[in-house]
Amino acid sequence: MGRMDGKVVFITGAGRGQGRSHALVLAREGAAGVVVTDICEDIPEMAPNTTATQADLDETERLVKEIGVPCLAIKADARRSEEMAAAVQRTIEQFGRIDVLAVNHGVAAARNWQDQTDEFFDATIETDLSAAWRVTKAVLPHMVEQGSGSIIFTSSVSGVQPFPTLTAYSAAKAGLIGLMKSLANELGPHSIRVNAVLPGATGTSMLLDQHVLDGFRGGPGGTIEDVRFPARATFLLPVDWLDPEDISHGVLFLASDEARRVTGVVLPIDGGTLAGAPGIPPVAAERIGALQWQIDNPQPR
Repeated sequence: MGRMDGKVVFITGAGRGQGRSHALVLAREGAAGVVVTDICEDIPEMAPNTTATQADLDETERLVKEIGVPCLAIKADARRSEEMAAAVQRTIEQFGRIDVLAVNHGVAAARNWQDQTDEFFDATIETDLSAAWRVTKAVLPHMVEQGSGSIIFTSSVSGVQPFPTLTAYSAAKAGLIGLMKSLANELGPHSIRVNAVLPGATGTSMLLDQHVLDGFRGGPGGTIEDVRFPARATFLLPVDWLDPEDISHGVLFLASDEARRVTGVVLPIDGGTLAGAPGIPPVAAERIGALQWQIDNPQPR
């Protein structure tokens, strides 16, 4: 018996990263069907290759089917209501129902405030917040009709504890929390649960792509080492970054009947990021202390 036995799952942004991980973890737990969607094309206001490709989405489909679970992969832009409505209709036609909606898609680009154009800001809000609403609205009539469902939004620790250069992203992720709580209140009478997970720094392309590494380095030629310490410094636990599966296990709990009485909650999966004491994180304080000691005690050359 799996924790997802008999449930049909619909996941956005599933071409790679956390979305693919969610699809595989829920499939291994016995989902009756998994539907994965992704935009599979660049968003002009973002850096090239920051979104999944058709090949990525096809690979997710292949991996889910390899587990032995039926999978439907649909190229669809979550920002377009008509595309999501069509994807939902295909899901109902093939599987008859939708039990779990994981709204996982999103973009994050770090830019100082003076470098954020109106077009960039609007594109981030539309992708990370407005599109989340459009996906949910497309699924809700079916969940209301069947009288059950679990909706899980992927927000971020940045929606609670904003970080510099992530103005648009933080605003969108904070908005997702508000959207989740409002919908939890409105949909409770229909036995539809609505919750959110708050991932910390996770080892996906959003953290480890070359343009992100270059950003941490302050110029071209960034490597994994340039991001390792800054990411680790956000955690209480001694890890460099979270694995996508760490987030997926939280999604699995909220999607399963184990959470049948859980709604309207924000679940941090962040290695202790939000629980840290104010001020400099311990691991960073240690590094600063070591550097200060070297300054105060110069060694003869």
